[in-house]
Amino acid sequence: MSGDGQNLVTEDVTVVEGDVATISCRVKNSDDSVIQLLNPNRQTIYFRDFRPLKDSRFQLVNFSNSELRVSLTNVSISDEGRYFCQLYTDPPQEIYTTITVLVPPRNLVIDIQKEIAVEGEEIELNCTAMASRPATTIRWFKGNKELTGKSEVEQWSDMYTVTSQLLLKVGREDDGVPVICLVDHPAVKDLQTQRYLEVMYKPQVRVSQNYPVQGLTREGEPLELTCAAFGKPQPTDMRWLRVDDEMPQHVVVSGSNLLISNLNKTDNGTYRCEASNAVGKSHADYMLFVYDSRAGEEGAIRSVDHAVVGGVVAVVVFAMLCLLIILGRYFARHKGTYFTHEAKGADDAADADTAIINAEGGQNNSEEKKEYFI
Repeated sequence: MSGDGQNLVTEDVTVVEGDVATISCRVKNSDDSVIQLLNPNRQTIYFRDFRPLKDSRFQLVNFSNSELRVSLTNVSISDEGRYFCQLYTDPPQEIYTTITVLVPPRNLVIDIQKEIAVEGEEIELNCTAMASRPATTIRWFKGNKELTGKSEVEQWSDMYTVTSQLLLKVGREDDGVPVICLVDHPAVKDLQTQRYLEVMYKPQVRVSQNYPVQGLTREGEPLELTCAAFGKPQPTDMRWLRVDDEMPQHVVVSGSNLLISNLNKTDNGTYRCEASNAVGKSHADYMLFVYDSRAGEEGAIRSVDHAVVGGVVAVVVFAMLCLLIILGRYFARHKGTYFTHEAKGADDAADADTAIINAEGGQNNSEEKKEYFI
């Protein structure tokens, strides 16, 4: 908005191609002067409430002494430019408003270098947003994680085509994950397209022990192992072998299962399951150690013996504690009693010699005196 129309007010308009633009010419202090609206070629669109221009896309929305408001439907790029509000005063006043037309991308396409990739490869993806105005900003996502691409912009007349390149190293975890190309543009919201990655990878191999379910692998008992392999494509070849030695003759291999019906110590070693597909080969190992047939039983017997001994010791300690408590309570209630004999008349003697004589002579007549100490 600009010009020298001190008594005129208007605003710039931004509109998406195909939508409706509304132009308003307002007078701050109306004095009944004539208002008119002109197009970028300075042709009169409306003079007061009259439309000299024959373009029927322009329609009068409001006319009064203080405002001329006009709508333009089905806006196109050719409608972009400056529109002039004029007020016939002395001197005349004029101000202009600018219509800016936004054009969303015509198409959004992802082109992927390889439809099927192998894990570890780096693939190239290109996302193209064609014929937009202004130029589009392209963002990349793998699942919920945003990635960084490199964009190039080409201008054709007033339109822009943007191509963004993404280099992506893929792994097996990317198989089936969507790669999303999302557009940031003021003319459109939530415009995006996506491609699902297809990644081939060599097998993942796992060996599990079916029997014995828990515990030791002992002589004379059976052993059953199962090999599971998953890959893309699904593994077509699976085999068992013994590492650094020949497979014992009594070992039975049936598909993914390995069975030894009667273990002995010559079976000790490492058993390997190998699986392969078009991408490559993988393996998983199982280390077998055969224990004596009584290895688990002896351990169990030792456990029982220890438990019995522990129980006996606990009973003995408890009995001793009880005895000590009883004796303590008995002695606490019955304190020691003792007797003393004092010589009768010794207290009345004049001196020590007399006391001795009186004591010797008076022993027969002495009285027993008891003293109790509590």
